[in-house]
Amino acid sequence: MRADLARALASGFLAGEWTSAGLATSGAAVLGRRARWLTPLVRQTLELYPRPPHDRPRELATNIASRPAAAKAAHARPLRQPVAETRMTTNRWRLPVLDNIGDLADLLGITTSELDWFSDPRHLARSTPTGPLQHYRVSHRVAASGAIRVLEAPKRRLKTLQRQLLDDVASLIPPHPAARGFRPGGSVRSYAEPHAGRPVVIRLDLEAFFGSITVSRLYGIWRSAGYPEPVAHRLAGLVTSTLPRSGWRAVPRPADDRLLDAHWRLGRRLAAPHLPQGAPTSPAMANLAAFRLDVRLTALAESWGGRYTRYADDLAFSGDRGWGSGTSRLLDVVEEIVRGEGFRLNARKTGVMPRAGRQTLGGLVVNQRPRVSRAEVDVLRAILHNCRRHGPSSQNRADVPAFEHHLRGRIAWVAQHDATRGARLLADHAAIDWTR
Repeated sequence: MRADLARALASGFLAGEWTSAGLATSGAAVLGRRARWLTPLVRQTLELYPRPPHDRPRELATNIASRPAAAKAAHARPLRQPVAETRMTTNRWRLPVLDNIGDLADLLGITTSELDWFSDPRHLARSTPTGPLQHYRVSHRVAASGAIRVLEAPKRRLKTLQRQLLDDVASLIPPHPAARGFRPGGSVRSYAEPHAGRPVVIRLDLEAFFGSITVSRLYGIWRSAGYPEPVAHRLAGLVTSTLPRSGWRAVPRPADDRLLDAHWRLGRRLAAPHLPQGAPTSPAMANLAAFRLDVRLTALAESWGGRYTRYADDLAFSGDRGWGSGTSRLLDVVEEIVRGEGFRLNARKTGVMPRAGRQTLGGLVVNQRPRVSRAEVDVLRAILHNCRRHGPSSQNRADVPAFEHHLRGRIAWVAQHDATRGARLLADHAAIDWTR
């Protein structure tokens, strides 16, 4: 069966009454006649779909074309191309009702043409040069490991749309409880605290976390939320990016040859539609995309008598003393699960930390309770002391803007995890003459 005929029959079936007689009448209207193969096709369609799939016209068209009766329609052509209205059939999280593309455009306060422009359903951004026709500004920075991190910041209008999607839609879908970052009540402390005082702590890192999350995975999230196919496609497009070829050519290679393989994999990931690192929607969507990963790793940790949490791309496990002799087997299973969920571990950042050494997660030491390391506090205290004796300008060697507030932020980080130390540092901060 021709693809255009399958699409026309799917739309015709959905626009009419979902009964044998109703589908036969709708199909005859599409064909301009009542073909002999139409009756068995209707029967086979109803066997597959007892209820009308108003949220899945494309899926319906694909399955119509695959029915045995469709083989007899090889040369038939549609006389009419009806348009069937899609609608949500489930809404478990009470999200805004978006039955069609027009509803999504209305929610965002734009036209359907603008919606197509921003969602880029044809993925034209890959071949479009960087400049005014691109929706993202691409930059890069060198991470502490020497790896090159590619940042894709949405321009003003798309950023506004993404913030609205985050506030009105994405934030209403709950992530897994093990996800401790980028959610209400989540924090580095909530990520690290379950592992405090444990005999063995394991820290792992996911390679190119955002770039590994594909547009098809995000489309699946929106479909699971109940949105019909056309709406889910546009929603997935609004929160994804495709790095233009010219943008990737401007990204330098890492200086360390050991990072070249990972850099090559990053380029492959960014060439396809993916979650951009820099968009306001990306952290929340990444949490939702990792839901199955969190389910499986939580079950794995519990089966070993341990605990599991995740903060963005950082994974943490902890367990009893027996873990010390069995962690290699555990790590093998973790890697298998991670790969099965479409991610990849960064082997260079895996750490197995017994209590005898320093156990750190998210920049906090968790040997007893989550707190900032004494070395970091001592460095900060020394800076404040020298600011008081020699003036703040003598300590701002990196020309940090708003140096006073920068130090105040570092003190707040300490105080969040140790009120006593934070109070002492704050007193030192207040004694500094910031005009010097």
